[in-house]
Amino acid sequence: MEDHYYVSSPRRILSFSERRRATLYFQDPDDKASGVGASGDHGLKTSKIYGFVGSVTTILATVIFLVWAYIPELCLHSIGVFYYPNRHWALTIPTYAKVTVVLALALYVGLKFLSTPPPTSLSTIFDEFSREPADSDPLSKQVDQPIETISDIGINKINVLMLNNIK
Repeated sequence: MEDHYYVSSPRRILSFSERRRATLYFQDPDDKASGVGASGDHGLKTSKIYGFVGSVTTILATVIFLVWAYIPELCLHSIGVFYYPNRHWALTIPTYAKVTVVLALALYVGLKFLSTPPPTSLSTIFDEFSREPADSDPLSKQVDQPIETISDIGINKINVLMLNNIK
C-alpha cells in the first residue's frame, strides 16, 4: 500500500509517494472561470493571446514602415504598391513622437517643481497629519512602559539629538 504524505496550503498540495517523484499541483485562480475539468488540460489564456497578437502586429508594422521608408519607388511600383504617404513622414513622425515624449517629461518635472513648497515653508515640516508625541520620556528605562502611538518628533529635538555631541 502506498503511503501518501500531503502538505496542504491554500495554494498548493504536495504529494510524496515511494513509487513516483514528488508532484506539485497548483490551483490557478483563472482555472475556475475557464471551466477546466479534472483532466488538467489548460486552454490558452487571453493575456497570452493578446501578447502574441500585439507582438506580431508590432513586428509587422515595423517591417512595413522600414520597407516604405527604405525601398526605392521603382521597387514598390514593381510589386504593385502605388499609393503610399510622402517619404518625409518617415522622419517627421518619429521625430514628433520623440519630441512629444521629451516635452511631456519636462512638463511633468516642471509641474512637480511648481507644486512643491519652498524649503523655508513650514509645510515641509508640519502638515494636517502631524501629531505631537506623548508626554512620556522615551529615553526612560521602564519595563512596563507601553509602546507609544505614532507621532512626529519636533525639529528642535532632532537638532538636539543630532547636533548636541558636535563641538
